[in-house]
Amino acid sequence: MPALALYQPDIPQNLGSILRLCACMDVTCHIIEPCGFILDDKRIARVAMDYIDHVEWQRHSSWEQFKTSIKSRMILLSTKAETHYCDFAFRPYDILLLGRESAGVPQGVVDYVDASLRIPMSAHARSLNITLAASMVLGEALRQVRTA
Repeated sequence: MPALALYQPDIPQNLGSILRLCACMDVTCHIIEPCGFILDDKRIARVAMDYIDHVEWQRHSSWEQFKTSIKSRMILLSTKAETHYCDFAFRPYDILLLGRESAGVPQGVVDYVDASLRIPMSAHARSLNITLAASMVLGEALRQVRTA
């Protein structure tokens, strides 16, 4: 199954929501540190609720450590990407990478990933909440790999 990865998340409630999404969809969540908060923040548990006990998640101390431990194709979700996520052919072990809420990812990460995808939005909109974006693209990835 595809997995989600969060690059240095800034907002604990968003991480809690992503962990809950991963628990519900039975996918792994990778957390690439450092985070913008203490990882045992109570706000994470408040949003994730009891789902946190049912999610497989892995902590990675840095981007470099994450890269060396992961052999799957990495797909970045970015507002700057050209490719529409519905026009992309997902594979079963893809990792969907989401950047920091405040700053996205640095250019070195953009250069490293295998593909970058965007969610088309209204011209006056800047971005979606990270959990909403993850839900949309993960849903499409799961649809594709489960019907393949």
